[in-house]
Amino acid sequence: MEDKAVAVILVGGPTEGTTFRPLSFNTQKPLFPIAGHPMIHHQISACKTIPNLVQIFLIGLYEERDFALYVSSISNELKVPVRYLKEDKPHGSAGGLYHFRDLIMEDGLSHIILLNFDVCCSFPLANMLDAHRRYGGMGTLLVIKVSAESANLFGELVADSDTKELLHYTEKPETFVSDLINCGIYVFTPEIFSAIQGVLANQEDRGSLRRLSNYESLHSATRALPADFVRLDQDILSPLAGKKQLYTYETLDFWEQIKTPGMSLKCSGLYLALFQQNAPHLLASGDGTKNATIVGDVYIHPSAKVHSTAKIGPNVSISANVRIGPGVRLVNCIILDDVEIQENALVTHAIIGWKSSVGRWSRVQAINAVYSISSNLADGDYDSKLGVTILGESVNVEDEVVVINCIVLPNKVLNVSMQEEIIL
Repeated sequence: MEDKAVAVILVGGPTEGTTFRPLSFNTQKPLFPIAGHPMIHHQISACKTIPNLVQIFLIGLYEERDFALYVSSISNELKVPVRYLKEDKPHGSAGGLYHFRDLIMEDGLSHIILLNFDVCCSFPLANMLDAHRRYGGMGTLLVIKVSAESANLFGELVADSDTKELLHYTEKPETFVSDLINCGIYVFTPEIFSAIQGVLANQEDRGSLRRLSNYESLHSATRALPADFVRLDQDILSPLAGKKQLYTYETLDFWEQIKTPGMSLKCSGLYLALFQQNAPHLLASGDGTKNATIVGDVYIHPSAKVHSTAKIGPNVSISANVRIGPGVRLVNCIILDDVEIQENALVTHAIIGWKSSVGRWSRVQAINAVYSISSNLADGDYDSKLGVTILGESVNVEDEVVVINCIVLPNKVLNVSMQEEIIL
């Protein structure tokens, strides 16, 4: 009998989107387009590589209607059932999994692949599953080496160099422990539910003395900890480390956590580069004769209209119904639905929000932007470190206006040049 597997993607809730403003005013953060597709699309597509996958669950605190259209669309597209499960309250990363255990296990599963939605990587899920079977433990974590300076922003761990057993795990330690960090992607056997049940049984004795991790305090609607609130990192991984139940699988590819709009710009470039290997048909091409000149990795939605004299790339994602005029230059940017970029405008190191427009000879850009797809910034604040300009929905940049290193909230008209401002 073949082993069956399900994938579970934790999508958080509305409080998660606060660090993603002004873009999360318009769409739930998990559905924000990166490399031309919703953020969670990349995880869901990667799950298709899992052998004998029977279903994909999305667990979060958003309303079901927020995901209904996307769930229906992606289920039809990938021919795999995708279902959204709404938590009634925050249960923690492990508690949410346990809360829906009966639904998750209804097909008699052998393995559960658990992912956080805001992780960007190459998702070596099939290889992880193979390694997990070899190890013979209850769970396997995807891990990566990062710089010692940034490691304490994540869960640091120590693993046996030969057996790959997880020996020690600590969440965001104050002192350096290891340059190996937890990537937020796991393979578990159904025994994970027994482990969570054991934590719940002892929960009352522990009372309210537990401390929320930074990650889960962001994802929780309240800092009060319900009786059925269980964290995967501190309540499961830390206590079970060194007990021959948990193992690690190290990725040598890229890994990032998408905390901010600026970080989504870097991750868009990483996914576009990955398309070269797994979806080259999604990448645009052109030499400036019949089509625009394309430089590097570029995604252009089929409904977008791009003038043949425009020059696009590298790392550009153009969404539906966008209009790009003559002589436009686009570099390292995300252009969202229904945007118009008029003739001879320049957009670089920027995200242009839905229904916005950039006038003739205008420039929307960030300066002092040191951009590299190959660098692993796993320490996060891409907005300030690399520089990015963000226009919210329906922002009109008039002709011959220069906008540099600014964040502009929705429904604004910019008729004078500005630099390093937040336009409320």
